Amino acid sequence: MSAEIFRPQLPAFTARLAEKRRFMQVLAGPRQVGKTTLVRQALATLDPGIARHSVSADNPGLVGRSWLTTQWETARSLAAQAGCCVLVLDEVQKLPNWTEDIKRLWDEDTREGCDVRTVILGSAPLLIAKGLTESMAGRFEITRLGHWKFKEMREAFGFSLDQFIYYGGYPGAAPLVGDEARWAAYVRDALIETTISKDVLLLTPVQKPALLRRVFDLACRYSGQELSYQKMMGQLSGAGNTTTLAHYLELLEGAGMVCGLQKYAGQVVRQRASSPKLQVFNTALMGAIAAGEGFGFERLRTTPELWGRMVESAVGAQLLAKNLTHSSVTPALHYWRDGNREVDFVLRDKSELFAFEVKSVTSAVDHPGLDAFCGHFPLARPMLLGPSGVPLQTWFLAD
Repeated sequence: MSAEIFRPQLPAFTARLAEKRRFMQVLAGPRQVGKTTLVRQALATLDPGIARHSVSADNPGLVGRSWLTTQWETARSLAAQAGCCVLVLDEVQKLPNWTEDIKRLWDEDTREGCDVRTVILGSAPLLIAKGLTESMAGRFEITRLGHWKFKEMREAFGFSLDQFIYYGGYPGAAPLVGDEARWAAYVRDALIETTISKDVLLLTPVQKPALLRRVFDLACRYSGQELSYQKMMGQLSGAGNTTTLAHYLELLEGAGMVCGLQKYAGQVVRQRASSPKLQVFNTALMGAIAAGEGFGFERLRTTPELWGRMVESAVGAQLLAKNLTHSSVTPALHYWRDGNREVDFVLRDKSELFAFEVKSVTSAVDHPGLDAFCGHFPLARPMLLGPSGVPLQTWFLAD
């Protein structure tokens, strides 16, 4: 099966497109996770009598506000002829003041009874959600797409678990894994650089673009490790101050690349004051950097310390993907530490609290971190992932 695999969100999204009412659907997620493909698959199932108009703003030459109005007017003309029209706007966050313009055009159609059904796609999840919440409350329904999970990559490309841990969940890069150098170059050029240059630097004022890129590189190299902002400054020349580093890390998080997990303490103030544990959203980012330094798939897999960090980061990325898809765009994933005792990941799912410890090799019977955490939070559900607990393959497939 090719990358045309039907993602789990497709049936519900298709059903909403087929409803006989006006709507504004939003698909938000990182680059190359299948947003455009999902919309194309959904549109293919609609009644042929429904008009369609699909356009993309992913073009650096688009600077004027008139472009959006022009596309909307085209959809209005098609709706007048066919009775309704589905207008698909891809990469809409690149347009200046897009939320205000869409709100105005949508409200005009509401008053005039014009049936333009709008689908908005954006590859900067946090920026998309922020704009919608501030300007178009009550006018949209959002579907979040995270990176592909192991089950999807196995069904579409035949990935083993070890391949998924190293090569990650980018369907566009999957056909290149037979040529590792080519795969790594694709991830660096088509995914990493494109995301940073188009989804971060063009959308948000950044005084030190080179520093932002170094922060990203540092987060990939230290994914799975707790690293204070002071230690980050020691690794980065010309880093300025901790506020700048925290801001750049938030921008990279907003683009679905890397984030800093905060310590779980049951109190938001203490969580935000802690040193972050760096975490990639997709382990392909770590793999591409490792490949460029001679640590390819086979060598990394036989280096226990480095492979252990890849495995832990893959679990964290899977938890982020699940949380971003089913909860909010702000990760509710944390870590926990009390002296030398630690828990890799802490996740609150509605009323339940889960504590995850990840092991890539057989470990000792006792697990002081999980025991200590459950002592502090007696209602927590401890989960050991790895040879001594729930097998990693079983957990990844069940998630």
